[in-house]
Formats: sequence, C-alpha cells, structure tokens
Amino acid sequence: MKKRQRRIATMEINWTLKKFDDLTPAELYAIMQLRNEVFVVEQNCVYQDADDKDAKSYHFMGWQKNILAAYTRIIPQGISYTQASIGRVVTSPKFRRSGMGKQLMELSIGNAFSLFNCSEIKIGAQLYLKKFYEGMGFLQCSEEYLEDNIPHIEMLLLK
Repeated sequence: MKKRQRRIATMEINWTLKKFDDLTPAELYAIMQLRNEVFVVEQNCVYQDADDKDAKSYHFMGWQKNILAAYTRIIPQGISYTQASIGRVVTSPKFRRSGMGKQLMELSIGNAFSLFNCSEIKIGAQLYLKKFYEGMGFLQCSEEYLEDNIPHIEMLLLK
C-alpha cells in the first residue's frame, strides 16, 4: 500500500542563494536528501548525482521553516553548456501543486541572468515538463534524447 504524502501549505518561503562553499553541512544534507528523494527514489533512477558541478555552482533554496521545499542548481557558462544553466530543479512532494515550482524557476532565471550577466540560459529538461518550461519562455533546441533512461530535450531561454 502506497503511503500518501501530506501536502504542506506554502505559507512563507525563505529563498536563499549560496555558493557551494557557503552552504552549511545541514543545508548540503537537505539538498542531497531532496534530490535523492525525487530523482533517485521517486523517479526510480539510479544515477551519479554528485557530478562535480555542485562545487562550481550556486544553490538556490526555498525553505519553509527548516524544511527544504524547493531547490535549483544555477550553473555558470562553460560547465554544462556554453550558456548559463539551471539544473536539478526540484520541488518537495509535500509542496507540489502550490505554484512553488513556477516561482522557483522565475526566481532562478532572474538569479542566473543577474549572477552571470548573460543573455541565454540552456537547460536539459525532462520531456514531460516541456510545456511547463515553455510557459517560462524556454524553446526546445534539440531532438529528444535519453538521459538515465528518461526522455529529455534541451531548451533555450533568451533574455
């Protein structure tokens, strides 16, 4: 029998942006725990999450009290793509269907443009989220491909 997740009202979210070296051990643990909960367990996908990009990236976190509700990794140009990138986009199952994912991406996009003084952001998106990202202004710029057995596409956003 599948255990039902209790939804938590978003109430007030404290948004925090930090470089990797500025993360506390508790913040890093919460990030890794949420990423594993969703990308490994929920999506049943065994993959190497610690990929050497974390140390070079900014980490954008949405906290409700001491619970990490939402997270993105904001990556400078030249690491994932020639453009800046946003990855590991995740909202805790307890906070889904609250509009937080849209707010997370809007703020992450603003942070990426501001941090890196760039005019383009490129992402590798799970195919089922194509319409969500198109709603943010991203356009598909690649053919569909499999990453960790999940259909993906690359998408580009111009400032």
